[in-house]
Amino acid sequence: MSIWRPDPTFYPSPKMAMQAPAEKLAFVAMLNGNGRHDALGVVDVDPESTGYGHIVGQVDMPNAGDELHHFGWNACSACLCPHAPHPHVERRYLVVPGIHSSRIHIIDTKPDPRNPKIVKVIEPETLAARAGYASPHTIHCGPDGILVSALGAPDGGGPGGIFVMDQESFDVLGKWELDRGPQHLAYDFWWHLGFDTVITSEWGTPNMVTKGVNPEILLSGGYGHRLHIWDLVKRRHQQELDLGSEYQMALELRPAHDPTRAYGFLGVVVSLKDLSASIWVWHRDDGKWAVKKVIDIPAEPADPASLPPLLQGFKAVPPLITDINLSLDDRFLYVSCFGTGEFLQFDVSDPFSPRKTGSVHLGGIVGKAAHPKQPKAQLNGGPQMVELSRDGRRVYFTNSLYSPWDAQFYPEGIRSWMVKLDAKPEGGMEIDPKFFVDFGELRGHQVRLEGGDASSDSYCYA
Repeated sequence: MSIWRPDPTFYPSPKMAMQAPAEKLAFVAMLNGNGRHDALGVVDVDPESTGYGHIVGQVDMPNAGDELHHFGWNACSACLCPHAPHPHVERRYLVVPGIHSSRIHIIDTKPDPRNPKIVKVIEPETLAARAGYASPHTIHCGPDGILVSALGAPDGGGPGGIFVMDQESFDVLGKWELDRGPQHLAYDFWWHLGFDTVITSEWGTPNMVTKGVNPEILLSGGYGHRLHIWDLVKRRHQQELDLGSEYQMALELRPAHDPTRAYGFLGVVVSLKDLSASIWVWHRDDGKWAVKKVIDIPAEPADPASLPPLLQGFKAVPPLITDINLSLDDRFLYVSCFGTGEFLQFDVSDPFSPRKTGSVHLGGIVGKAAHPKQPKAQLNGGPQMVELSRDGRRVYFTNSLYSPWDAQFYPEGIRSWMVKLDAKPEGGMEIDPKFFVDFGELRGHQVRLEGGDASSDSYCYA
């Protein structure tokens, strides 16, 4: 008699996930900024291995020009929720979208995770016919399916939204929304499983972003600046939270991991008032949802001669918050500043009163701060996609944002890298001097850790 057992990398609660064995491999989306073939790389992150800090596997995409983006697992700890119909599936396949091509690649990481294989490619025509969307952006594995955000429609306009894929066949099932209300722009999404609530954020339609930052749209406040609240079960829009058009590009969402906590963090790229970046908290307030700014990160004055043309008139380097991550115990928030090259750690035990506990600099538009492994080599690009180990002790990040935007902020061309920081339990962090991955002609972007990480899973138990 066969017995179905849940995947051992599924954990009922974040506390149990924090006790899991350390990751030994990382999977990294590697972009080809010249429009050729992207790849998925496998990086050795085991300090005891002779391959530590090196690419030990790679699978090339079959087509050119995909612009791989925020990929994710087909299944995760959400499958252990009481109402989940799929506790028997396993964390085996990576679902890897191309934001430019609108292709979705299904990559099998077993039996040899150092030699992953493409087993299915979903073409853009299939996505358009079944869901009416294009430019798939972010993958999240839920209790009963794979949910994917999309920036817009096949014609490059809006609206953007979310569509659903089957966890086993990977068929595109259709649009998730039954009533989108006023929502038009899309970017990230996450949920509070304990409150039957979905949160979505805003960037822009494909036509607004694929050629780089459009100064006219930016200065007119035309990029995303709202959060949207949805009923998870009924799939209907409930509430809109407008930050105000001064705050442009409301991007990354990181809800509390504890399913009894009804709050989360939002990163906002730039303020039109002073080029600062900011962190906001959404939360429950007297039976409704509300949002409040809790961190400001100011721009840094700079000689216009040292700035790219897009920024010379401002005489300053904006921080440009392009990613954030939250430790599984909901204590530490990590913030990537792609412009200044600063990477920040905040104690958010009290989410409304964050306390800065750590900072390192690597790269940056002006600073070009070096890594200890290559102390004389100036780095460009800046802290970007950040991933955190389940136990919160190891932090990984890469330095490429998005090819058209990389070219505007770093017109000399980005030399891409991936680094690791060691985080202290009491707060603070240090750069691992032995870990520095050089991607050569490719550019590292999203990182996923073997067995799950701080931003890939959601939990139904505290």
